[in-house]
Amino acid sequence: MPSKRLHAATLIALLLLAGVPASAQRRVPKDLSGVRGFNYMAAGGSGHLEHWQKYSAAETERDLDWAQRLQLNQMRVLIPYQAWAQDKATLKKNLQHLVRAANQRGIGVMPTLMYARGQATDKSRWPETRAFAADLISAVGKEPGLAFWDASNEPDCCALPPSPANRQRMEHALYIVKALQELDPVTPVTIGATFADNLPEYGDTEDVLSFHNYLPTRGAIAADIAKAKAYAAKVNKPLINTEIGCIARANPYDVALEEHMKAGVGWYIWELMITHSWGTVHGVFHQDGTIRDPTIVAALLGMFRDRHEDVMPSVPDREGFVTRAVANNKKWLADAGATWERGLDLAEISANLLEAGQLIAMYDPPTRTVDLLRKGAPNMPALRGAIEKYTAILDPFQLPPNDPTRGRPPANSH
Repeated sequence: MPSKRLHAATLIALLLLAGVPASAQRRVPKDLSGVRGFNYMAAGGSGHLEHWQKYSAAETERDLDWAQRLQLNQMRVLIPYQAWAQDKATLKKNLQHLVRAANQRGIGVMPTLMYARGQATDKSRWPETRAFAADLISAVGKEPGLAFWDASNEPDCCALPPSPANRQRMEHALYIVKALQELDPVTPVTIGATFADNLPEYGDTEDVLSFHNYLPTRGAIAADIAKAKAYAAKVNKPLINTEIGCIARANPYDVALEEHMKAGVGWYIWELMITHSWGTVHGVFHQDGTIRDPTIVAALLGMFRDRHEDVMPSVPDREGFVTRAVANNKKWLADAGATWERGLDLAEISANLLEAGQLIAMYDPPTRTVDLLRKGAPNMPALRGAIEKYTAILDPFQLPPNDPTRGRPPANSH
């Protein structure tokens, strides 16, 4: 994994064909394995149209600061035709701001064109979409932060083999690729293919191959990546994955990221922010800067859970804390005069042991439950229920008094 963030302009410059002036040919990178990207929509939005209608420069810059902290270097952002049609000047101004703010943070941008219902399947309306593409180029085509154009998001969704309607949308996507290449002779163009199987449908025309992968097992993910890499090698074109990661499709971020990193394929997660659109199953950051799951952040930085056969097991009762917590909890539960404050402390101790020892699912963290109880009016039934639940989970992890894993290390070792 690169030790430093790749600035958008540097990423492209380092990968140009040696000795050929930029003005003489399109700046198509040879290798995109260093791409560490994300899809972006502001957390408060319920869709891409609303994102642009309510665009906030301050919120965008804050979110990009968080992306920078994760050492991410590329961003993909979807731009609906309707947002442009409603207010062209404002859309272009906001897109310029986004591209420039990203560039200041070493993040390249891939604008992805979205179309109004029926446009892609009605050839008489295709000139509308060409005008859309042309105006976006006029806005950011010469910006140093512009890294790629994505002519269409998943025109082949969601059938294998493609349906007749898919075929129409795919034909339109190729039409837009050619328009972008004609109107912007420098920036590489791609299409976000839903399936690696459909890459050959686009490969002769696009400059960069991109596919999506939400498959549910390591084997399936790895096989799909291998299929995409084989086709990329055949046509001698660079390859990236522009969408991975969905907790509801058995496609956990850490697994998907690890497989792509092992295969040397650059990636974009879906998505940086936990939004009102896909936020129940996608995203890293909540609007207040807290995160969904620390394992996602670790994986983005190239650090993964140890799943090897010789993993060092945790022993949460090594110093007797689990045993004491269980005993104290049971004593409090049996005490008719048990106090609220003492119960809260016991619940917090139990919650900390459960979370630190990874003894409980984190769908609803116990520490969150305790924090909400502390902030609210006293609710003894709720507190008793929490302590009973935590005690039952901790109970099997108590060690017998003479268990060899109990105790502290020898004095000379620590």
